[in-house]
Amino acid sequence: MLTAHAEPAVKRGTPLFGEAPPWTRNDALVAVGAAALDLIGFTLSSQGAQGFVPVTGCLLMTLSGLALLARRRVPVLTFAAVLALGLTVHLSWPVGQGLNASMIVALYSVVRVRGAAVYAPAVLVSAVLPLAAWGPWSQGSLLKLAGNGAAVLFVVAAGLGMNRWQQEVDAHRRLLAERAVADERRRIAREMHDIVAHHVTTMQLMAGGARANLDRSPEITREALVTLEGLGRAALHEMRELLDVLRADDETREASTAPQPGIADLDRIVAESCEGGLPTEFEVSGAHRQLPGGMQLTVFRIVQEALTNARKHAGSGARARVRLTYGDHETVVDVRDDGEGRAGGPGSAPGSGYGLIGMRERVALHGGSLRTGRCEGRGYQVTARLPLPKEEGALR
Repeated sequence: MLTAHAEPAVKRGTPLFGEAPPWTRNDALVAVGAAALDLIGFTLSSQGAQGFVPVTGCLLMTLSGLALLARRRVPVLTFAAVLALGLTVHLSWPVGQGLNASMIVALYSVVRVRGAAVYAPAVLVSAVLPLAAWGPWSQGSLLKLAGNGAAVLFVVAAGLGMNRWQQEVDAHRRLLAERAVADERRRIAREMHDIVAHHVTTMQLMAGGARANLDRSPEITREALVTLEGLGRAALHEMRELLDVLRADDETREASTAPQPGIADLDRIVAESCEGGLPTEFEVSGAHRQLPGGMQLTVFRIVQEALTNARKHAGSGARARVRLTYGDHETVVDVRDDGEGRAGGPGSAPGSGYGLIGMRERVALHGGSLRTGRCEGRGYQVTARLPLPKEEGALR
């Protein structure tokens, strides 16, 4: 009987031909480059000093360069291996090559990842290693030793300088990350404030109207309660969506996030304002254009917050008007009411409310301006000017 054997599934991310090497392409290029430089230097030195090129010496120099492939994982052991191979070459064929490329890279790697207690002995050994190939001491030996020491100190300075630069880069990256988190918190706070303040204020006013008409007009009370239920459901839905965005990762966020409200939802906001006891007119002037999503959300939140403040502070008998104007180079949204205002309203301390601060921050993100304050005579006005993106203004 034939039995079918299923082939084992290849795990995603696993190489088909074994594990990936523990070094990067840059590490391989550095190792090959150092080995090539050392081979060229050893060949020229041997040919000039001895008249021939030892094959074994070339192999040892090649191994010294290839040992740099492990310098990121085990920098101290890599330095020890390069040191041992270099010492063997210098003792076997004293051609006076000096500090080679492999030793420089190995020493630099130790300085980058180890403290002074480790790299100080490595620096000392690297400086005196070429003495093994220089033969008897002479006046020229002192100059060679000074030049070799200067080269070693330059390598140490380069490693320490790179460490300092890396620390500054990491600190700057952490600062940017913290700033991004703070900006995200402010954005979430604005969204939560806009959602809660608008819906809760409207629900409070409608609940008061339903209570006042409970005995006189049960049908009006019933309609108010139905609308109140819908507002509560909408508020919970928007808050749940915002919390889902916070809990979701990058992959699920794109799939689960619903479209943000925009200019098309202004009619709904105006209708809710009328149902909440503030008669509101909505006017649109200028040629309609499709604005970016972020700008549409800003317009929506400004109208939402301004009408919420008007319902809370304008007083009884007040009316409101929302005007959206499409200009050649900017979009202007203007919300004003004709109420007398109440104590503690936005007109008593312009710009002091959290909602007004949120509106200013939203407008500032688009490079626009926001004007809030009492109108001449009576009423309160909120006017935001949002400049169009450069590419869209150019098309006009």
